[in-house]
Amino acid sequence: MSATSIDEGKLEAFMGQAVTDMGAIISAPLMVIGEKLGLYRAMAHAGPLTAAEVAERSGAAERYVREWLGNQAAGGYVTYDPESDRYTLPDEQALALADEDSPFYLLGVYDLIASLYADEEKLLDAFKSGAGMGWHEHDHRLFRGTERFFRPGYRAHLVGEWIPALDGVQEKLERGARVADVGCGHGASTILMAEAFPNSEFFAFDYHAASIERAHEAAREAGVDQRITFAVDAAKEFPGHDYDLVCVFDCLHDMGDPVGAAAHVRETLADDGTWMIVEPFAGDSVQENLNPVGRIFYGASTVICTPASLDQEVGLALGAQAGQARLTEVLGEGGFTRVRRATETPFNLILEARP
Repeated sequence: MSATSIDEGKLEAFMGQAVTDMGAIISAPLMVIGEKLGLYRAMAHAGPLTAAEVAERSGAAERYVREWLGNQAAGGYVTYDPESDRYTLPDEQALALADEDSPFYLLGVYDLIASLYADEEKLLDAFKSGAGMGWHEHDHRLFRGTERFFRPGYRAHLVGEWIPALDGVQEKLERGARVADVGCGHGASTILMAEAFPNSEFFAFDYHAASIERAHEAAREAGVDQRITFAVDAAKEFPGHDYDLVCVFDCLHDMGDPVGAAAHVRETLADDGTWMIVEPFAGDSVQENLNPVGRIFYGASTVICTPASLDQEVGLALGAQAGQARLTEVLGEGGFTRVRRATETPFNLILEARP
């Protein structure tokens, strides 16, 4: 390739982006360390601190903390005052890094990311062969990381915004309804609904036995285990009937046969029941999804969602960026004639489906 064929400005811009990405990647394990050792919590709302003070407040070794702070300051996660040699975690960053109850908390995703490096060889094999890789085959950190990534958004939006956006559903739940949460994982979504609607009865299903075991524990810890029935069942096989509400949170696209799952949901719903489908936010074309959120979801889709679907029967492999139009086609093939976008967030599409 001749030198004259290279646009130096474009090359320079790309190299700048690549270096920024390198910095983000090398910082990921440092963020895990920052969470696990309480470094962010030690700095939250504490004002300017020296490296020694952060170390003392967190119980970590000062020399390591000093380097860690340099990385965090270079990335803009903390600020640095060279005159006082002190570092500050701004209150805005503290919402995302130090408060697990905040809707902006984001550190859970780094457990998820760490799990994927552990799965490298399996993913390489899948890429070469075209075979799937089941959810259950991943490193254990994926399951907890996924829960911690999605839970802040569910806590912020599920009860206050998503359910009220469904036609007549909130009133049913307040009076007392039968609710199925299919693909419940560690039960975060089920527990939030059970806490908010004490007159209703909840049934939570997931094919992954270890996740159901953890969901049981979480429900006991939250004091709602008496109103939730957990069971190990697949989306096309979960028991029950006359459900007033069936929910699937960020998992329909992971299913091998989402059409079959939709048909089974249709069979289990009450005549006036509602299916709430929460999916990653996506437009209907690749071009619409070429943005920072789409980049995250395409990444997750490549190494988690698509392999999971390909590991199952049918293996439709919708992917995490299927979009509303494609999802509506799937729901229609499963017997749902009325599908609408009830609401959305920058990270989620919330669809309401009725027979």
